[in-house]
Formats: sequence, structure tokens, C-alpha cells
Amino acid sequence: MRRWWTYQHERFPLLGHGPLIAAFSFCAVSLSVLLRGGDALPAWPKVLVAFVTCLLFFLQLRIADEFKDFEEDARFRPYRPVQRGLVSLRELGWLFLLASFAQLGMALWLDWRLIGLLLVTWAYLALMSKEFFIRDWLKKRPVIYMVSHMAIMPLVDLYATGNDWLVVGVAPPEGLAGFLAASFFNGMVIEVGRKLRSPEDEEVGVETYSVLWGRRVAVLAWLGLMAATAACAIWVATYLGTELILTVVLGGLFLLSALIGRRFLEDPKPGAGKQLEKMSGLWTLGLYLGLGLLPWIAKWMS
Repeated sequence: MRRWWTYQHERFPLLGHGPLIAAFSFCAVSLSVLLRGGDALPAWPKVLVAFVTCLLFFLQLRIADEFKDFEEDARFRPYRPVQRGLVSLRELGWLFLLASFAQLGMALWLDWRLIGLLLVTWAYLALMSKEFFIRDWLKKRPVIYMVSHMAIMPLVDLYATGNDWLVVGVAPPEGLAGFLAASFFNGMVIEVGRKLRSPEDEEVGVETYSVLWGRRVAVLAWLGLMAATAACAIWVATYLGTELILTVVLGGLFLLSALIGRRFLEDPKPGAGKQLEKMSGLWTLGLYLGLGLLPWIAKWMS
């Protein structure tokens, strides 16, 4: 068990990912309830299934990366757990399969109709793991590569929201498209934010956006993606009557992000890139809680 604990600590830290995925999944289910006019918080089984399934989706994404990046990691990052022999690809393959059975079991427990959305997400994940069979072409086009991989985020979100609207037997509620778009752009906020590094922290063979685009352009792109995320989220909030307060929340987080980005450009000392990655996490937390929890607070206070 100790080696698996080490693996999760290095490659899938539950203490780091857990709260964000919990906020992500709760918001998805809660927002669906709000958009279809519900007047009570979502039932706990819906939230539990959404959380466990989404957590396993992200674990499967990590395992898929271990397979598709194995040779590159062996060449440039031999310190990683698989490359140094802590766990094997075979063991990770079994873990992936176990996670799939758990997801299937949770879907059957809550509502068998969720299996359709589950299969769609699995299918896209399978294509991603094969780099859509155009790996070399995608590797030469980092923007298209990122967009093609972030497209799974709306699918995961669609599944999570389906734990409400599909289970109660209604069509996806109006406004849901904006939420899926916000999730798509926010996935890119996280992706760019975790690949912004100071010159001293860059590694040979690691294609960070601070190298591909230059630090200034990469930070501006990061902020631009935040702005796109906020625009979609505020659009969704207009259906709930909370657009003004969400604008204040996201506006404050955006200004804080801009200040951190400016500091990173002016003084890119070692480890400075971690501040942008942490800010991406804080932004994500604010985004999802602002959409899935804030409207309930506004209701209770009115």
C-alpha cells in the first residue's frame, strides 16, 4: 500500500484534487437543479455518484497519460513513479479497469440511463489515449492539442449534471450549454496555469507554455482564458439572477490573478510558476462554488 500512497502523492494527490473535484461535481448537480427550477439542494446520492465518478474520470485521465507518455517520460523524466519501477503499467491498467467497473456500478445504482453518458465519455477518453491516431500532427500544433484534450471536460460535466436532469427524466435545462462552455475554458485555464514556469524551473523535454509561447504571451493567454470562462459563467448566472454578485466574485479573482501574473513576469524567480498553478485552483473553486452554491445562499437570504 505504501507504494500506491506514494504514487497518488506524486501523480494524483487526493488532498489537492479532491476539494476541486468535489466542488466541480457538486456544482454540476446543483446547477442542474437550479436551472430546472428546483427549490431544494440536490439529494446526496446524486452528489455522491457525481463526485466518485468524476474523481475516477480524472484518475483514468492520469493513467491514460502514463501509457501514452511512457517513452517520453522514460527519456526525459526517469524520476517518475512508473519509470523508476514504483508501479507498473500493467498494474495501472488493472486500476483503470477497476475504476471503470466502479463507475458502471455507481451508474446502475443511481439510474441505468446514465450508462449512455458514461459510454460517450469513455469513448472520447479512449480516443484521447490514442491521441486521436494523429499524435505527430497534434504534437506540432500545441493549441489544437490542448483544445482536443480539454473537450473531455464538458463531457465529464455533462455526465455530472445528468445525475440530476437525466435521473428526474427531463431534457438538459436551458443554460446548461453555457456551463459546459465555462467548464471547457476553465479546463484550459488549469492546463496553461500548471505549465507556466520560471526559466530556472524549465525541464528538457517538457513542453511548457512559457517555453512554447514565451512567458508574456502565455500569461496573457492564461488571463484571456479566465475572461472567457467568466463570460460563459456570468451568462449562466443570468438564468439564476446572480450575475451581478458572480461578476464581483470572478472579477476579484481575475484582478488577483492579473497581479500574480504581473509579478511572475517581473520577477520569475524559481518556484514562481507554482503561484499561477495555485491561483488556477482558487479560480476554479470560486467559479464552481459561485455557480453551484452562491445561488442557494442568495435564495436563503432573500
